[in-house]
Amino acid sequence: MTADDVETFERCISVGGVAIFPADTVYGLATEPDSREGVERLYRLKGRAPDKPAAVMFFQLDAALAALPELGERTRAAVERLLPGALTLLVPNPARRFPLACGPDLKRLGVRVPLLDGDLAPLAVVAWPVLQSSANRAGGADPRRVADIDESVRAGADLVLDAGELPGTPSTVLDLSSYEDDGDWSVIREGAVPREALVRSLR
Repeated sequence: MTADDVETFERCISVGGVAIFPADTVYGLATEPDSREGVERLYRLKGRAPDKPAAVMFFQLDAALAALPELGERTRAAVERLLPGALTLLVPNPARRFPLACGPDLKRLGVRVPLLDGDLAPLAVVAWPVLQSSANRAGGADPRRVADIDESVRAGADLVLDAGELPGTPSTVLDLSSYEDDGDWSVIREGAVPREALVRSLR
């Protein structure tokens, strides 16, 4: 990844384009979170049901926390301990921010802040969030290489950023939607971060 790649990615997102990009887990599809046209295109490329939620990815933890000022103190502290990393956190969304990412439940939002180091480090300067989902067709394997992405998805994207082979295990999805009130949490999808690591962070 180069600074020019990142600039091109930001331009693509800013006009509601759909980009294939590398994260700390697998390749993803990204678009502007408030662009209905971009989100609808992303979903069509994946063959994803329109009522299925996606996640909003921030490239810096401070940006994520600033965008969600309603997070309670307990939840905010947990987010700060857990991110950045290979996690998707489901957090309360009382202000109904980023509605296009939420599916039918506007009061809960999926949030990602990837751990971007090594070859992916240039992406950490991206200032704006993206609505993102893995770059597979719905029900297909999560792609660790650009070559693993369905040809129709690659052809339909406006931009493809190739950073070589990625780890290939998707993010762990962790539900913190009731954590503020009672400290309860649950793993919705097992992924790159093991449950034992979550227990240590959320104890």
